[in-house]
Amino acid sequence: MLKAADVYLVLCLVGASHALYKQWIPDTNYESETNWNAGVVPCGRDTAVFPGRGSVYVKTAHSVREMVLPVYGEFILHSGAGFYIGGAPETGGCGTGAEARFNDSDSLRWFDPALWRAAASRDDLDRGPYLFSVHEDGVPCEHDDVVFKAATSFRVDTTSSEDAIPVKSVSVLGKTFTSQDDLFRYLKTASGRMQFHRGAPLALAASVCDDPSGCACDNSANRDRICDAVECPAPLACKKPLRPAGHCCDVCGAIVTVRYALGFNLRSYRQRLQHLFLVQPSYRAVRMAVSKASGPRYVLLGTVRLGASDHIQVVLLDDETGTVAEALARAILEDVRASGPSLGISGAEFQASSGSSGSSGGDGSGSTDVAAVVVGTVFGVILLMALGSLLFFLVHTGRVRMPKVSMPSMPSMPSMPSMPSMPSMPSMPSMPSMLSRSSRKQSEGVGDLGGPLDHGYDNPIFDQPTLMPDVLSGYGAEENAISMTPSAVHFVNPVYDEHETNFTREDFA
Repeated sequence: MLKAADVYLVLCLVGASHALYKQWIPDTNYESETNWNAGVVPCGRDTAVFPGRGSVYVKTAHSVREMVLPVYGEFILHSGAGFYIGGAPETGGCGTGAEARFNDSDSLRWFDPALWRAAASRDDLDRGPYLFSVHEDGVPCEHDDVVFKAATSFRVDTTSSEDAIPVKSVSVLGKTFTSQDDLFRYLKTASGRMQFHRGAPLALAASVCDDPSGCACDNSANRDRICDAVECPAPLACKKPLRPAGHCCDVCGAIVTVRYALGFNLRSYRQRLQHLFLVQPSYRAVRMAVSKASGPRYVLLGTVRLGASDHIQVVLLDDETGTVAEALARAILEDVRASGPSLGISGAEFQASSGSSGSSGGDGSGSTDVAAVVVGTVFGVILLMALGSLLFFLVHTGRVRMPKVSMPSMPSMPSMPSMPSMPSMPSMPSMPSMLSRSSRKQSEGVGDLGGPLDHGYDNPIFDQPTLMPDVLSGYGAEENAISMTPSAVHFVNPVYDEHETNFTREDFA
């Protein structure tokens, strides 16, 4: 539990962490007093009871009155370690005898950030300093080296929301596994099944983090498991509590977002903050952790995520009102203004639980608040979309009529000059009338020879005047080569003159 007077500085990244060493804190050693229900190791007059399966490491020799063992379990004995059952009681402070029960370790889970501690190097795991981080970064990440203390046994539930738990390497009982085949063979042994149980297997990551700005680590798939193991303090005394990305609880303090560029080194920046700020008396109680982020820097209206890019998040936790944390955030921004370009930092912004905020460019002068620009742009786009939707609705319902826009007419083409008229052809002389004397006689019912006209046989078509027109269409009366009358039908052969064909009956007598 954090004291109210303490202030904590946390440098972390959204959903990511630089390659660190993560060490499992609990153990199942026989000599650890915290592993016994009474808080003391059993002596010669006590009965040692082991209720559940597990792996127990024994460093030295012990004597007990009796032991109750599970059906399935193991003891890992260090050189010279063992048990004396029913032997002479140990001298001094053993008491009259009692039942000492070994605590069940089945409830210890991999995704509990309180059961891990992080350090920048292997040596720091033994003597410190340890690094503080947000909850998601508190458990091992893909590029982290996982260390279980050499002379210890342990038992951890590796239940995961994914098929495997990726890590860089695993060290167990002083042996470091960097090959997936070697690790797989160990997990199949009796000790491996005792130590890692129930859940997903460990998988060694194929990639190596060689980026000076850090490498991404994503435990978001198991965020629910991580947060289920965390108990958030309440109530908070600050005006506007903050929820850092990757954290399960609201905090009082400040959050600084650092934008980096080419030449930025995460490890060097961590060391700079340690030597520049943490040695000052006003920040002596501060703890610090550095990691890398990949994700949105701003959240609009709780849902719209803006400014997605790799960046560094500096979280300053203050269990009081956040005043000291805000002062430290402003000091970090001043350092960015003064030395940002030389550190590979292009700018920074901060938010405080008091409601204050600010920004700084990396060129030594204040820069425009990026969040304000982004938010203003988004609101402008939303406003334009809303106006467009309203206009469409009004037009669609007929409440607003759009003016008719007539297309401009095309200019008329200039008229082509008229072609000169062709000289008219001389008219042909008209043909003389074909109506001869004989035709006049036929119209009177007299034949060509002067006798009565012989009709031959009756034709009902020609005998009915109303069935045929007097004049065929398309031909004038004077131009007909064939004459049809109610009484006769004949044609005139123009080859012969009417005088030549005007024969009488006497001519043939």
